[in-house]
Amino acid sequence: MSATASQNATVLLTRLLSLKEGSSFHLILDSLTQSAYYLIEEYIHRLAPNSHNIIYVSFETINRPDYASEFVDCSSISSQQIIEKILALKGASNGKTLVIVDSLNYIPSYEISSFVAKLVGPTTTLLGVYHTQTPVPISKYPNYPPTMTLLTYIASTIYELYPITPDSIDDEHLEDAVSKLNFPINSKLNDQTFHVVLTYRRKSGRSLIYKLRINGRTHEYEIWKDLQDVETVEEDESLLRDLTTFNLTTSSKQKLAREQVELPYMQAQESLGAAGGAIVYEFEKDDDYDEEDPYEDPF
Repeated sequence: MSATASQNATVLLTRLLSLKEGSSFHLILDSLTQSAYYLIEEYIHRLAPNSHNIIYVSFETINRPDYASEFVDCSSISSQQIIEKILALKGASNGKTLVIVDSLNYIPSYEISSFVAKLVGPTTTLLGVYHTQTPVPISKYPNYPPTMTLLTYIASTIYELYPITPDSIDDEHLEDAVSKLNFPINSKLNDQTFHVVLTYRRKSGRSLIYKLRINGRTHEYEIWKDLQDVETVEEDESLLRDLTTFNLTTSSKQKLAREQVELPYMQAQESLGAAGGAIVYEFEKDDDYDEEDPYEDPF
């Protein structure tokens, strides 16, 4: 990855953590090997003091975090009551609001879309955690999509968290060991320094995906690219060489320009829950348009 693309990735991550990017629903996918705790701490570190009213929605947290302006205990109330409490707290405060949900696993799949849509807004950002290795309860609607599927579909920003493991431990053996609660020795699980796969969906509909390493001790970020990714890119490029006299490969500058292109004819949606994209057409002076023809209207 070029230096410019690397800088763009770290700048984007910084803007997302400081809530300066247009993204209303941030989803964190964590596991037994790397929890969301240190990533949430990065949000708190990056936020300007008193810039947001922070509402902490607790299903698993006993004690109220120091940074939370409000604390909602969800141990004995329904999803609708949770929404009503949060909306009441939002209405009582002025300015921007950050709603942190420590576990979205407790919201049934058939309620999760409505739950998210009712909480986010122009001045409200939802930061939700979903535990990927938690057993999924049997749903009373068996044909309904799983919660994780719905969350990853509607989220505008997704973080997939991974620990930094020694070269002697590959992902397959680590997953097998953790499933048996047999954590490998000398493995830095749930450490302040970890890997994250960031997926950011722009308003145009294009997704940007970056692999980064976050150092929670120094609050520094850098691109993480393993050897397999490098070999794959080089292999793909080599397949296109010498096939023709034309240049079929792309330079780093061209790849960066392609990533930054907005998809045409897509009306950006201002908030989550709005209807899907609309085709936008602007008439030009040379267009032949007959107002009396009912089939002429492109809309």
